[in-house]
Amino acid sequence: MENRTSGLQAAPVDTTSTTITIKGILSLLLQNVDENDGRRLISLGMGDPTAFSCFHTTHVSQEAVVDALQSDKFNGYAPTVGLPQTRRAIAEYLSRDLPYKLTSDDVFVTSGCTQAIDVALAMLARPGANILLPKPCFPIYELCSAFRHLEIRHFDLLQENAWEVDLDAVEALADHNTVAMVIINPGNPCGNVYSYQHLEKIAETAKKLRIPVIADEVYGHLAFGDKPFVPMGVFGSTVPVLTLGSLSKRWIVPGWRLGWFVTTDPCGMFRIPKVIERIKKYFDILGGPATFIQAAVPRILQQTEEAFFKKTLYLLKQSSDICCDRINEIPCLTCPSKPEGSMAVMVKLDLSLLEDINDDIEFCFKLVKEESVIFLPGTAVGLTSWIRVTFAADPSSIEEALRRTKSFYQRHARKL
Repeated sequence: MENRTSGLQAAPVDTTSTTITIKGILSLLLQNVDENDGRRLISLGMGDPTAFSCFHTTHVSQEAVVDALQSDKFNGYAPTVGLPQTRRAIAEYLSRDLPYKLTSDDVFVTSGCTQAIDVALAMLARPGANILLPKPCFPIYELCSAFRHLEIRHFDLLQENAWEVDLDAVEALADHNTVAMVIINPGNPCGNVYSYQHLEKIAETAKKLRIPVIADEVYGHLAFGDKPFVPMGVFGSTVPVLTLGSLSKRWIVPGWRLGWFVTTDPCGMFRIPKVIERIKKYFDILGGPATFIQAAVPRILQQTEEAFFKKTLYLLKQSSDICCDRINEIPCLTCPSKPEGSMAVMVKLDLSLLEDINDDIEFCFKLVKEESVIFLPGTAVGLTSWIRVTFAADPSSIEEALRRTKSFYQRHARKL
């Protein structure tokens, strides 16, 4: 493994795409914190809004979990595919935004969206198969693909077009061994939101190539720009869609590990008995979410008030605006596209303006060492000379983190 930290006291970083995880790199960055720095550590590296007091879940969510636990009815095993009432509630929740109705048979309950990703890739993998992943991308897809022996082929997200999919590249990459393409909307790590028209083009392209779409919608409905969130399942009659999601982001409960794998496929490609049986058998070897958390889901989905969602969107919009404004005051950093959704944004790093920093990994390791501020190196999501900044934080923390980053730049700026 190559040491990319230029003598800093940190473990070597393996930048092979199939070994990188966000938690792994953040763990290495944490090891590099100067324990003698009296300032508090500010981490804008992971999308966990619970770390900041301005973000918290609803009272109804907490009450639903407590009531389910205290009822003494949900201490045993749940069916491996999920409690019937949980599956039914998720089907009804997702159907609100679709031109057709899902049933509980379309829904499988998972331990967060990460497990849903693994299920999707496991179901599609076969010898010699390849999968089309966006670049940049949430790195778990590459890790899971490697474990499933799926060849990874990357298509670019076009930064100059608000991170839209390069559909020409998708067509050029696909062949008879391609099993799916992955779409993340709202986007992680880019903070983009796809329009109805662009999603329609994605569906038409996938139909032409005769491949299904894996739609990662873990940030579903967290759209605060001009474009509303449109689920990929809207185009399920055009192309089969596997929809992945969770409570984690919209309800601000990532630690509850409640996700879903859903066949949004009204034409029935994934309803073939052999396919359904294979999915069910795979779930027999998985451990799902805690039964009492599953039992709370119907009430959470049905009784959460719209005011809670609006407040979350307001906070994210406010924080994202502050984040981009402060980033653009630092000469070596540029925020080319203002985020329109999710909880993170990709920031361009101009290394030519820095004297003793060679890449985005070294930038992040030196920054945490000198300023106790954590960003995620772009290498972790497939883009070198970029960083990913999470803005799901309180405005004062964002202001302070970027004030320290500006001081860091001034100290390392190339002398003219």
